[in-house]
Amino acid sequence: MLPTLEAAELPADAIEVARIADAWGIKGWFKVLPHSAQPEALFSSKRWFLQPPGGKTSGAFRLAIREAKEHSDCIVASSEDVPDRNAAEALRGARVFVPRSSFPTAAEDEYYWVDLIGLQVVNRDGLALGTVRELLASGPQTTLVLDALEAGKPVERMIPFVSAFVDKVDLPGRLITVDWQPDY
Repeated sequence: MLPTLEAAELPADAIEVARIADAWGIKGWFKVLPHSAQPEALFSSKRWFLQPPGGKTSGAFRLAIREAKEHSDCIVASSEDVPDRNAAEALRGARVFVPRSSFPTAAEDEYYWVDLIGLQVVNRDGLALGTVRELLASGPQTTLVLDALEAGKPVERMIPFVSAFVDKVDLPGRLITVDWQPDY
């Protein structure tokens, strides 16, 4: 990692949103591969936190972003702290984190996937169906993937995250109510 970057602790609400792929051009710009098809968090935050590639959880660095914009199938960004191509190449593979508090506010009935992970899911009868483990983009809709235990055995459920099946999302209550039965 660059020695000129300021060492920093990851914020408690840091979310990994991208990875730096490579240098872009000769003036210190770098290519960023977002984890989301809608990378608004990268554009809304002017400070990113970087960690070296791999599973290392310490050694974060703060990077002040001058500009980030869409380019082809990726994002390109620049920083005062990255003056040239060599410095940008040194960032290759770094994991990019952004504080959740700097994400733009979601519109009504829209949710960030990261906010749904870990929520309990119950049906209209109050029967627990599981906990959201992940979300899948499956064509025109998103699908909730739940982990549950039935008779002491792990069970995976998938529920389309569409208004026909999702009655209510209560983020503060950490609960999603659905029109779904366990045997579907």
